[in-house]
Amino acid sequence: MAWKTLDDMELDGKVVLCRVDINVPVKDGQVTDDTRIQRIVPTVRDIVAAGGKPVLLAHFGRPKGERVPDMSLEIVRPALEAALGLPVSFAEDCIGAPAKQAVSALEQGQVLLLENTRYHAEETKNEPMFAASLAALGDVYCNDAFSAAHRAHGSTEGIARLLPSCAGRLMQAELSALEAALGAPDRPVVAVVGGAKVSTKLDLLGNLVAKVNHLVIGGGMANTFLAAQGVDVGTSLAEHEMADTAREILAKAAEAGCEIVLPRDIVVAREFAANAANETVAVDACPSDAMILDAGPETVAYIKGVIENARTLIMNGPLGVFEMEPFQTGTFAMLDVVAAQTGAGALTSVAGGGDTVAAINASGHGDDFTYISTAGGAFLEWMEGKTLPGVAALAG
Repeated sequence: MAWKTLDDMELDGKVVLCRVDINVPVKDGQVTDDTRIQRIVPTVRDIVAAGGKPVLLAHFGRPKGERVPDMSLEIVRPALEAALGLPVSFAEDCIGAPAKQAVSALEQGQVLLLENTRYHAEETKNEPMFAASLAALGDVYCNDAFSAAHRAHGSTEGIARLLPSCAGRLMQAELSALEAALGAPDRPVVAVVGGAKVSTKLDLLGNLVAKVNHLVIGGGMANTFLAAQGVDVGTSLAEHEMADTAREILAKAAEAGCEIVLPRDIVVAREFAANAANETVAVDACPSDAMILDAGPETVAYIKGVIENARTLIMNGPLGVFEMEPFQTGTFAMLDVVAAQTGAGALTSVAGGGDTVAAINASGHGDDFTYISTAGGAFLEWMEGKTLPGVAALAG
């Protein structure tokens, strides 16, 4: 898909409406994690360096078309100013007179933050008049919010149809990384998919088996696949009603020549608790009163071999209950291999999703992947092979 970047746009003297995702956690009036703010810094600085005036469009929380004081974007302005190292002014609305006046007053080298776009119900409905009101404020549209690109909203899709449009640096990095992982990847390709439920990732699994060489399935999802093959998984989290679907995915993978990698040995415990008494047994030897909480060493050794022979890896989900000792062992051991191969230049590694990023950070490998996506739903939908409205709009 062809889309323009900031380098393709004439920005000097132009007002650049830049859609960003700064929907950050806040406690007691303070931003507690500014990761998303830090990720937009290159885009905003590049716009300023090119002579443009950045005007930031963003949502915050889910006010559902109401003006909810606790969801005002003004609360993130100090953190934004600190990260950018530039003065940031604030407008009390994203359209109308307050926005127009603030844009008119904006000087070179300054940034303007507009109020929460979702204060207007027309935003999520992608109503043309609302998109036109946003577009009237600027000369160029830049989308740097990949994490909101799966939403066809006024500030993500509608406005892109009305102004010369491009991807910001973060959007550009996300799209380039995902293209490298699934679009035209170096092979062999391995995907690691974990999580609790097969039912929430049916589209993902169906898309991946046709695109990757190896699909490693972990977490509660693996239990569902094991149960579908007649393996007793004891009291483990599993969707037994999804057995037919799991078998269909296994058959589709076999037809496509994709190896599905399931646990060969398992770590089991009688209680779901940190440091619970546990044992490692063969995959077909789970006690009827025990639950599977991690992949065993034989499984991890096999996965390690798969990764060491791969050229590309995409990850969405852990192998086990990584939040609890000692059931993070399998996930962390796998991440050690991914980090080592990536560091050696032998592997392109891309990861995304909340639990995935948490596991990577907990393992100490937050800087060791080729790319870690800040997006949740958009990352998942891209992996599912779906068209993202906010990306498609950039391609005209």
